[in-house]
Amino acid sequence: MAAFRPDATRAASPRSVELRAETGPGPVPHPRAAPPSSSTRPLFASRRVGTMSYPSLVLSSRHVGDDADWWRRAVVYQVYPRSFQDTDADGVGDIPGITARLDHLDALGVDVVWLSPVYRSPQDDNGYDISDYEDIDPLFGSLDDLDELIAGLHARGMRLVMDLVVNHTSDEHEWFRASRSSKDDPKRDWYIWRPARRVPGLEPGRPGTEPTNWGSFFSGSAWAWDKGSGEFYLHLFSAKQPDLNWENEEVRRAVYEMMGRWLDRGVDGFRMDVINLISKTYPLVDGVRRDGDLHGDGASLVANGPRIHEFLHEMNETVFAPRDGHILTVGEMPGVTLAEAPRYTDPARAELDMVFQFEHVSLTNGPGGKFDPRPVDRIVLKKNLAAWQEALAPATDETGRITEERGWNSSYWDNHDQPRAVSRYGDDDPAWRATSAKTLASILHLHRGTPYVYQGEEIGQTNTVFNGIGSYRDLETINHYHERVGAGDNPQTVLAGLPANSRDNARTPVQWDAGPRAGFTTGRPWIDVTPNYTEINAASQVGEPGSVFEHHRALIALRHGDDVVALGTFRLLDADDAGSWTILRELVDADGGCEQVLLLASCAREGLEMGEGSALRRRLAAEGLDLGEWADAERVLVASLPAGDSGDSGAGAPERLAGWDSVILRRTV
Repeated sequence: MAAFRPDATRAASPRSVELRAETGPGPVPHPRAAPPSSSTRPLFASRRVGTMSYPSLVLSSRHVGDDADWWRRAVVYQVYPRSFQDTDADGVGDIPGITARLDHLDALGVDVVWLSPVYRSPQDDNGYDISDYEDIDPLFGSLDDLDELIAGLHARGMRLVMDLVVNHTSDEHEWFRASRSSKDDPKRDWYIWRPARRVPGLEPGRPGTEPTNWGSFFSGSAWAWDKGSGEFYLHLFSAKQPDLNWENEEVRRAVYEMMGRWLDRGVDGFRMDVINLISKTYPLVDGVRRDGDLHGDGASLVANGPRIHEFLHEMNETVFAPRDGHILTVGEMPGVTLAEAPRYTDPARAELDMVFQFEHVSLTNGPGGKFDPRPVDRIVLKKNLAAWQEALAPATDETGRITEERGWNSSYWDNHDQPRAVSRYGDDDPAWRATSAKTLASILHLHRGTPYVYQGEEIGQTNTVFNGIGSYRDLETINHYHERVGAGDNPQTVLAGLPANSRDNARTPVQWDAGPRAGFTTGRPWIDVTPNYTEINAASQVGEPGSVFEHHRALIALRHGDDVVALGTFRLLDADDAGSWTILRELVDADGGCEQVLLLASCAREGLEMGEGSALRRRLAAEGLDLGEWADAERVLVASLPAGDSGDSGAGAPERLAGWDSVILRRTV
């Protein structure tokens, strides 16, 4: 099927865009406080298209249904296509490879597949630099291949969420090519251009003449000089990823129309990459430059900007609201705060369903950032995740019954930008890896919010082994190394800081079996397979009682079938103990009946004493929870046992949990 193209659009006046950008809009009324006025109605026309049916979703008992709140019970699985499954022996995963592995995802029970970018791209940042939003990169396949993937997912009762990258495009996108062609081009204002700063003794375009001192997230300056047109353009990431100017109405119109066409094609939602960066704070000024930094920090001047809520509400009203059926929307938001998140996810505000926040995955960053790693402080980690639970908690009445949702969490340990969960938060020593991976999964799935499983997490894949800078493929890692070495840092010291948190840990191929190249490809993989694939692979775990895969399958089924786990309130107990993790979930019905689920987890090799007189029992009693009252509670899932054997192992909390073991209990009060 041929690529479909956006309609021609009318460019806004350069002068009007410039004035609006520098002055900014007035405040947007809270949707709860007053009905939309003419200033808050959608700027762009929208059309009702009815229930998406290309192709229609076939309901399955293994997955969530189609009720209005289906997404609150759902589990999302992220596919990083480049590393999932290769079918044409070029060493790069592709869309047919995903379709070929759908039975694996169906058996796992996940409800939504989030697909990292497969759009046409020069691949400077592995697809997050998009040169054509409305076609598939031949590296991954074709639009016909995507149609087959959507059909295969829908036929099994699963949905597809596409990655949406609209803070920036590739510098090879036709929009940017037009924009840089001339200062008078109608698309000049589709991107953020500024003249050089006047510095005595320096020619425009030389280092030091950038419009601001901001550093790029990928090292170096956030500004690139365009010799042809004689101005700098902003790129918060790679120089090949110029930022779009969302102040321009025609940019927003083009983006919304593109999104609508993907939904018409059968896509079920979007995960929006760094979406809270689309509203910059104008005028653009220098950021704070700390001692030792090569550039100023512009993050606070580009994140959660003055028009971000206006833009997201406009997107919702224009693209999502006119359609029957719920469109899943997830916003990746670096720097989003506890105070800001409810504004993005409160259903009454009609912006997004949920956000990805970065606080908990930044706790291993040292003073020098992610490549200056430090061990995770589990007490800080527990409290941080609990704080996010509290910030997005529902409203309850005096009985504890939920009366209103005020936001929603995304729960995740790792993704394509983070190291492997079991290596970062658990214990990847072979003696402890499987049990700690299962316990980490139990902890994640017992938090309130939508759980995200990253490819390979369901089998306990670990961080990989690096042999020098030449074994890295990640642009962020490579750029950091060369920038710091170029600034005079010791190369071995810089190199030593890379392995723990490099994004390449998550991007090694999925380990399907113990055969050559882990069953990922018959060619040479674009990045080396992690050496332990002969011990850790899907073939040895699917259907194997007690495996990491089967534990994940049981947790997903638990969320589908237990309202307490899916919707109940959340409470962290024993927060100040690093060796344990205790979570209480509770759901009160309209008649005052109460169902409870309790997670007790050991987070150390030493294990956890839980018998009468134990320190844990005393600490929990001081917080109002008597483990003795749980003596007859059902054992739902024990990490060290096959799922089917957990209930037969006894009732209530065991006297002791072995190292990294955990138990989920359930009772009616």
